[in-house]
Amino acid sequence: MPSLSFLSLLASISLCASGVAAGVTTYGTTELAAAAKPSPTLCVGAVPCDLNVLQPMANPQQPASQAVPVQLYSGGMNGLSIPVAGSFLGFSIEMSVANRIIGNDGNKLIPTFLNLMSTITSRAGKAVLRVGGNSQESASVVPAGLPNGTAVYKVPNPNPAIKQITPTLLISPSLVYAMGNISSLLPIEWFIGLPFNDTNNPRRELAEIAQKVLGKNLIGMQLGNEPDLYSGNGIRTNAYQPSDFTADFGTFLQDYKNDSGVPNTNIFVAPSVCCGGSGNGWTPEQVFDTGFLTDYGSNLAYISVEHYPANNCNESGQVVDPNFVMSSIYLNHGAVSFLNQPYVNTAQIAVSMGKPLIMFETNTASCGGFSGLSDSFAATMWGIDYSLNMAYTNFSNALFHVGGESDYYNPFTPPPTNQTEFRHWTIGSTFYTALVIAEAFGSSGNARVVDLFLNSASIYTPGYAIYENGTPERVVLINYLTDPSGASNYTAYISVGGNGTNTPGATPSSVQVKYLLSPSATEKFNISWAGQTFGGPFASDGRLLGNDQIYTFPCDTNNNFCAVTVPAPGVALVFLSSNAFKESAPTTTQVFSTSTTGTTRPAITVTIPQAVLATSNGRGGGNWLGLGSTSPGSSKSLNSSSRMRVSVLLLVCFASAALFGSALIIR
Repeated sequence: MPSLSFLSLLASISLCASGVAAGVTTYGTTELAAAAKPSPTLCVGAVPCDLNVLQPMANPQQPASQAVPVQLYSGGMNGLSIPVAGSFLGFSIEMSVANRIIGNDGNKLIPTFLNLMSTITSRAGKAVLRVGGNSQESASVVPAGLPNGTAVYKVPNPNPAIKQITPTLLISPSLVYAMGNISSLLPIEWFIGLPFNDTNNPRRELAEIAQKVLGKNLIGMQLGNEPDLYSGNGIRTNAYQPSDFTADFGTFLQDYKNDSGVPNTNIFVAPSVCCGGSGNGWTPEQVFDTGFLTDYGSNLAYISVEHYPANNCNESGQVVDPNFVMSSIYLNHGAVSFLNQPYVNTAQIAVSMGKPLIMFETNTASCGGFSGLSDSFAATMWGIDYSLNMAYTNFSNALFHVGGESDYYNPFTPPPTNQTEFRHWTIGSTFYTALVIAEAFGSSGNARVVDLFLNSASIYTPGYAIYENGTPERVVLINYLTDPSGASNYTAYISVGGNGTNTPGATPSSVQVKYLLSPSATEKFNISWAGQTFGGPFASDGRLLGNDQIYTFPCDTNNNFCAVTVPAPGVALVFLSSNAFKESAPTTTQVFSTSTTGTTRPAITVTIPQAVLATSNGRGGGNWLGLGSTSPGSSKSLNSSSRMRVSVLLLVCFASAALFGSALIIR
């Protein structure tokens, strides 16, 4: 079993040990190792290369060593959630930048995105994605397509002096064809956002095309995105109320029911309110009280809400200090639990109706997030805690938002539009969150989650158990603290039954553990999941680098416990059985390759079967227009330090096979 000092060492050398340092051979080539080096040209002025690194929060006074009992029970525990799937955590892609992420049509998809989704589907069985957001409200389909093969075009504001919060968006049908062909390659299901800004002009073409092209892979159509903000965004009058939204929803719904091109009118997603309790928003119950569920519940596939834990839109001119909110909102399990409390009743209503409740859009903070926080390991750990707590609150799914190039919270960001796409994506810290959640829930669809309120409900050391069919299968242990000395590490003593519970001891003889590690909560790219990483800014083609590192810990069956140490900072995913480990282990991850035909803008191609291409009406080709940020207030000016080129950090790797011992399995 690895020693405590070695686990501390792992946090400081994880990037190096994961095969990312210069010259390390990965997947049989040195080419991928070289790809981990960021491009100095791409880094000039780019958000992914922002050098703003926050100071980790100060640690509380506590004993030098910690022993945390984790008592589990055979047969279940009080408070278990409804069953959830490994695909619980998906991604919401802003419509106005969707073509930059997924591709412009079915002929030219973006392999980096496919590779990223393949890492999720190989673990979770499938992935759930949404294309929508603020920009969907003004979207209009151009049936004949857009010039130069463009799939999405944001119409420039004709009067920059007037703030245009939701731009007019032109959509080519080829965007939906790209979505359909992606689902022919990978098990991906889609939500689509429909325009809702004008009851006199419903613009049903997007729903018609989506239902025809996506078929069963279209699992929801959203009507109304954050309607409680419509008056402030200029979409409706200042007097707009929940009753007005319900009336508008009914008007639109009737339009779709009268449209023979939209045969399925029972897959809508609503009400998608965002801000109840904040002084300028509605709660879901305020909408329900208007008769919304009574009148239209049968037409809903999902009951939806949207929420960000912090507002960084800067409407008042008051700048939020990310150093302050890091400890009060993010590295704080109490704050995470508080986020979900307003939805406990909403979840009960959804369960009673047999409807899944989905957090349709969320991330670290509205309007692109915080520099140094949203793009850090703190956001990774917070995202895991938040996702597990949403599942515990009986959400069925949650979607982390992906915005424009100036957004700090992006789980993944393509390179600037005038640069090559060849291995130049940036994989953000929150994408690691999705990998951990996929493996924590597994692919059975029967995972049930319970908050263990570990360590006397400490806000710094949350933990969850995941049950399947009454049996504890996995435990997730989080340590929010940063302490290179190892003094803030803690050891969880996991027991199943026994110990005065009046049930037989059922602690396994050994457990397998995967670690999510980084040297600091404020680290941005030196992050590894089970020894693997995506590398630094503008350095990824969507494939993990390095070999899996899985630790096997023997348990003390005589005393009925398994001891698992959790570094500070870090997350441990503990598998309590070989079946649990096998169910969560990624299957063979499908890899999509790139090919270049030019020096400035390569053609990114994926081979699509001719039968699939037939559904796209032959649309394709052309050069793509790039788009920036979409959320109000999220286009930020970078400070001078953000415009500096990122220097390449040279890491010295010094680890031998003897250091790992027999507990480490390299696969």
